Amino acid sequence: MRFHLSSLWESFRVALASLRSNKLRTALTLVGIVVGVSAVIAVVTIIKGLDQTVATTFSSQGSTVFTVAKRPLIITSREDFIKFNRRKDVTHEDGEAIARLCPACWRTGIAANARELVKHADQKSEDVPVRGVTLSMFDIEDVSIEAGRAWSDSEAEAGDDACVVGADILENLFGSALPDQVVGKEIRLAGRPFHIVGVAEKQGKIFGFSRDNFVFIPYPTYQKIFGARDSITIHIQVPETARLEEAQDQVRAIMRNRRGKNFSDEDDGFALESQDVFLNLYGQATSNIYIVTIGVAAISLVVGGIVVMNIMLVSVTERTKEIGIRKAVGARRIDILRQFLIEAVTVTAIGGAIGVVTGFALAYLLSFLMGFPLLLSINSAVLGVGVSSVVGIISGLWPAWRAARLDPIEALRAE
Repeated sequence: MRFHLSSLWESFRVALASLRSNKLRTALTLVGIVVGVSAVIAVVTIIKGLDQTVATTFSSQGSTVFTVAKRPLIITSREDFIKFNRRKDVTHEDGEAIARLCPACWRTGIAANARELVKHADQKSEDVPVRGVTLSMFDIEDVSIEAGRAWSDSEAEAGDDACVVGADILENLFGSALPDQVVGKEIRLAGRPFHIVGVAEKQGKIFGFSRDNFVFIPYPTYQKIFGARDSITIHIQVPETARLEEAQDQVRAIMRNRRGKNFSDEDDGFALESQDVFLNLYGQATSNIYIVTIGVAAISLVVGGIVVMNIMLVSVTERTKEIGIRKAVGARRIDILRQFLIEAVTVTAIGGAIGVVTGFALAYLLSFLMGFPLLLSINSAVLGVGVSSVVGIISGLWPAWRAARLDPIEALRAE
């Protein structure tokens, strides 16, 4: 065992000495591996961070919330759009019926959506999402108030012109003033003055789109301004995930009964969905992109392996006389084979380690620019170095085998 370890260590020393003495050749060999591993690491790291961001964003309400609406959140054809538009509107009375008749439902909230021009003094922001919501929506959607408060029940019942704004409203209309400085100020919405009672905590961006550009107003106020003709969305929350299916069944039965549906009617007449619909769509949309991107990165590793093989073959040709001398003084075929294999694995392992660092740096830069968290994975680093080492073994086998089979007499004659 001691002899084998000593022999292996000697092979490593010879391999490293050879790599140091041929710096340009080593650098050229490293480039292909570094590029390939960097691409793989960056892609895996970015996609993991993106997956977490999407899952966190679309599941911000958690796995305990589902919605009832006139149309599904995602419509894939014109025919479906026409079909869903023919349905009855989901109304405030539907929400009250669900709250009253669904024992498994913990919280029930209502949201109606519009887009309006919002002004303050000489500043304005166009096409701002305005949501008329019940107070329970703050708990259902886990909206935290950074400064001020949400409106009270009495303010909501009176249809008071109170509002809670997102961080972008501060930036666009108040010159990035602090939240505390904005509470109590006035904005104009749909031609009416609204006083800001609260500022929501900043949520950030996803895919370049801000989640902080909004104004929340009480639902009765929304009705007073925009009317009650449009369909609303009912949000239902259960106390625990285990009761989600039970609550969905109860809500489906209540809504079908209110629409006069019988067992033979396939269409419910409404859309009942959880946030999983977004995650499923995202998974379907990105699965092929993920495979293609990994495939492209893998191709670069294959190219790197071919570069390693070619340069190792050149190395065998250049060192033919050295191989002959080593064989003449007693080196066995296995010794020569091991030496060249170790050289190939060493250079690719070093390239893999550099590629891991470069890949993480690239992923950090992209995640910073795109605004989602960076998930550093030890498994990715091990994968990068491991794959590059396997590439080194595969690409080094043929040159090492050729070197081991050289005839020592013919090798000594080489110039």
